[in-house]
Amino acid sequence: MVIEAPISKFKKTNLKIYIGACIIFAVIFAYDGYLSKYPWSYRQGFYNKHVKDGKPDDTMMFQRIVPLFLAALAAGLICYLGTVKNKKIIADEEKLNIEGKTEIPYRSIQKVDKTRFDAKGFFLMTYKDESNAENQLKLSNRRYDNLKAVLEKVVDKIS
Repeated sequence: MVIEAPISKFKKTNLKIYIGACIIFAVIFAYDGYLSKYPWSYRQGFYNKHVKDGKPDDTMMFQRIVPLFLAALAAGLICYLGTVKNKKIIADEEKLNIEGKTEIPYRSIQKVDKTRFDAKGFFLMTYKDESNAENQLKLSNRRYDNLKAVLEKVVDKIS
């Protein structure tokens, strides 16, 4: 039986919150930087305070430049969310497949430290790779949902 542990809702929700915050702050800064010069904007006092003789001061330049970076950051976070939303851990009968990149056969797993899983939500797994080098992998339930079932499957297979 194959057990899957997809990327957690916690991680996806946090990324959506960061994207929303970037967009909101970009709009606020752009409003002050570009639209405060009009009388209907209710922020003309801000414009008059920070623009002297048609030259904006450092605060106004900040208000005009930062929205571009925040919009770029939001776009980058949207792309990152699109790439990680389908990542998962798959525990089948032969091996553990982590995000389609790392495959760890159960026979190469040396030990699983699950002492902190109930309290902290993560476990450590020590395994040997193809070059016979010892590696340690930390899997957290903040990054993956259904990790408890994967842990039970790994412990069952190596016992």
